[in-house]
Order: sequence, then C-alpha cells, then structure tokens
Amino acid sequence: MKQNPTKHTKVLIIGSGPAGYTAAVYAARAMLNPILVHGMEPGGQLTTTTDVENYPGFAEVIQGPWLMDQMKEQAKAVGTEMIEDHISSVDLKSKPFGAVGESGQKYSADSIIISTGAQARWLNLKSEQEYRGFGVSACATCDGFFFKEKTVAVVGGGNAAVEEAMFLTKFASKVKLIHRRNELRAEKMLQKKLMENKKIEIIWDSVIEDVIGDKDPKNVTGIKIKNVKSNKIEDLKVDGLFIAIGHDPATQLFKDQLEMDREGYLITKSDSTETNVPGVFAAGDVKDKIFRQAVTAAGMGCMAALEAEKHLSS
Repeated sequence: MKQNPTKHTKVLIIGSGPAGYTAAVYAARAMLNPILVHGMEPGGQLTTTTDVENYPGFAEVIQGPWLMDQMKEQAKAVGTEMIEDHISSVDLKSKPFGAVGESGQKYSADSIIISTGAQARWLNLKSEQEYRGFGVSACATCDGFFFKEKTVAVVGGGNAAVEEAMFLTKFASKVKLIHRRNELRAEKMLQKKLMENKKIEIIWDSVIEDVIGDKDPKNVTGIKIKNVKSNKIEDLKVDGLFIAIGHDPATQLFKDQLEMDREGYLITKSDSTETNVPGVFAAGDVKDKIFRQAVTAAGMGCMAALEAEKHLSS
C-alpha cells in the first residue's frame, strides 16, 4: 500500500468540540489553512447532551449535537480541512512538530492546538448509560435547571460532588449525596457548608447498583443502592442522578512532553493558552477543570488561534 505523503499545515488542531471548532474558525479566517483531526465521533461531550439552554445567542432551547454540527460546518465553510483520524503519537521536541495518525498518515505542523477535551468518569452500569440524558447526567450546571422541586441524587465524595450537590439545592427540593466511604475527600470549608444545608442528606458507605426508570417517556424514577458494610440493598425514589466522580482529560498522548498537573490536565501560562512548549497551545476541558462549559471552551479556542497566529508571524 502506498503511504500518503506527510501533510503539512501551519496549524494542526487535535480534537473537536467547541474549543477545536472555534480555533479552526479563527485560524481559517486568518488564512492559516488549518487541519483539524477528529476521532470517530466528533463534537466532544456536547454530543452526549440533549437540551442546551445556556449557550449564548439562542433564545430557544437547542440540541448539543446540532450545535456541534453547526460549528463543524462553519469551520469547514471558512476553509478548515477536516480529517477523521486518531492521532496516536506526537513529537513536540523538534520543529516543525510531528504527529502520526492511526491511519498511518503523518502530519507536520508549525503550531499545534490541543483540544482533546475530557471525559466524565461513569459508574459503567448498563442502566446508567441507558438513561444518560434522560435523568442521568454528569453536569449539574448543565442540567440542574430541569429538576426544579424534584429529588435528585449525587454520587461522589470530592470537591466536585460537594459543589454539584450544593448547586443542585438551588433547584431540587431534596439532594441525596451518596458516597462509598464514611468521610468525604472534599475540602473542609466545603464540607461545613454541605453539612449546614438542610436540603442535603448524606448517605454514607453506599454504592449505586442500578438505575431504575420508565421506558415511555424515558425518565429516571429511582436508584438501587447497596451499603458496602451491611450489603443491604435499598431502593431510593429520585427523579435524577448526577455522577460526580471526576473527569479524565485526554492527555495520554502528551505525557513526558508537556507539563500537566497531577490529574493530567495540561498547564498553560497565565491568561494564555500556551503550554510549556512554545507554539503548542491547549484549549477547552483538556486544560480547564474549573468551568467546563461550551462557551468557555469556545473562548479558549479563539484565544489559542489568535496566539498561534501571533506565534507564527513572529
């Protein structure tokens, strides 16, 4: 089989989603002819979200997959070359930077924008996946609004879980925080606030065994939980379940080449998307574990493209 010649670009964007697509729009409009490489399912986490009500510019509710499609088409329309491939290795030690796809295609680039995102960790129950988007969510700031005056459960014990539980009390009438141990990992100040909140009940030493729900219309009606000490199983009536056991940034590819924090998020300079390697930029959830919103990811994608352009012109 004849090997495709190396594809060279001024800007190689790895990963799709709001950060990657926005970077592509700005880079293409700056006449940098970017190449964006995306996996089998482009669009990132938003493709698993149904109703989006907080993306600026839309008075009506829009669908996550539709929004990603629009961004993709916009990036294409202004001149981005889109390639479906999976980057399996990168070389950031020499210039131009190199990358190799699983297809065998080689890429070389004068600058790279990394927007590979993060994945929420799931419990990996069949029923949890079945009700994803129908009462099971990994994002309280995205979906809390849909549970006004309802009972919800949050699973987890770290800062994220405690913050999600507190945030949900703005909408839900009751929040049950389920944790597999008998103490939380979250910082003490947060724990204190949590304990003082009358709407929150903590269920210790417990894990979720199953999600229960209706088929038509599809929605969650309860969960089965198991006490890990007594092995007793009980059913809880809840209208929603929020999984808050952490996220994993997609950064394996850059191990030992780029600076990361201990959770694997890429570290960038202050008020910048530039990594510790000049010419390599990171945007979106791959470097942001605080906000994790489509609009902040898009904003960073714009920053990365503008910074890449400035880097190339110097």
